[in-house]
Amino acid sequence: MTNTTAIRTEGLTKYYGETRGIEDLSLDVREGEVFGFLGPNGAGKSTTIRTLMGFQSPTAGSATVLGYDVTDRTAMIEAKRSIGYIPAEMGFDEGVTGERFLRYQASLKGDTRSEELLSLFDPPMDRKIGEYSTGNMRKLAVVLAFMHDPDLVIMDEPTSGLDPLMQERFLSFVRDEQRQGVTFFFSSHVLSEVQKIADRVGVIRNGHLVELEDVETLLDRTGKRVSAHVAGTVEPGAFDIDGAHDVSVGGDESSRPAAADGGDPRTNGSTPSREETASEASDTERSDPAGGREGTTVSFTYTGDYNALLAHLIDYDILDLDIADAPLEDVFMRFYGTVDPDAEVDAETESGSSVAPEEQTDV
Repeated sequence: MTNTTAIRTEGLTKYYGETRGIEDLSLDVREGEVFGFLGPNGAGKSTTIRTLMGFQSPTAGSATVLGYDVTDRTAMIEAKRSIGYIPAEMGFDEGVTGERFLRYQASLKGDTRSEELLSLFDPPMDRKIGEYSTGNMRKLAVVLAFMHDPDLVIMDEPTSGLDPLMQERFLSFVRDEQRQGVTFFFSSHVLSEVQKIADRVGVIRNGHLVELEDVETLLDRTGKRVSAHVAGTVEPGAFDIDGAHDVSVGGDESSRPAAADGGDPRTNGSTPSREETASEASDTERSDPAGGREGTTVSFTYTGDYNALLAHLIDYDILDLDIADAPLEDVFMRFYGTVDPDAEVDAETESGSSVAPEEQTDV
């Protein structure tokens, strides 16, 4: 991977009247990397992308894409010969077939790979686009974005509408393209999929960039997700130890309080039948790694010293223990909290339409 910059923004700001889209956004995307641009819906991701594509002018600040000034229309026409683009909302001409629309796009920007891409993603090219499902529209958008073999691909929620198998195929394709030197700017609110392919991550919230870091560092900062099933009960505050966050303590089914009349609360006080009892016991044996022993499950995110954690756990009779990487969803919630929807703006809402006319033809 080189240190050449494919995308650079400096103080990039976009307001829609008095409403903030993005403010003071400064970042660099290196050539050859997959850059994940994360944030909840409405945080400013689409505003950023529309500005980078030259579909709207910034209120303040500057940005370059492949060295071209995004405010220079002539320069951006040249830049788009080397840029692929997958918009959040496709906005295709629904009255023509996929084949006709592809040929029109080829006349604008060239076509060196459509045959390969059609074989891989298989949108129904002989049908009118108006008859497409969302998934088929997305597959056509992928073909259009890569057909001219771009050096940089800017993607806004690219897997939206794809079924799980096609999502995996697409992400595998992105990894293969990166190995060929393609750069990706990948906007998403699905953190787990970005975790699979991104080298670095920028997190945007309320129009501001709140974090810029590589994925592994973010995961290291978040630590591990620990779930310990221990014998007996756990006193309140027993796991209030350095490095333990969001501690949750819960008992087994066997420790649930009885119903008011003394019966099983799961049966509204009625006595379960012999068959129900036998079936439940069989299920417990199959699913309970503790072998049916009563206990308590303690779950938390841990960022402290692991020797200290083990020293704390040794005081308990451990029936089951699971330690795994914390998902990026936990990273996002722990560092950035909940979103204030009143403080955010969606570019599509403010622009008055989901797709600008030039997005259909200029890319």
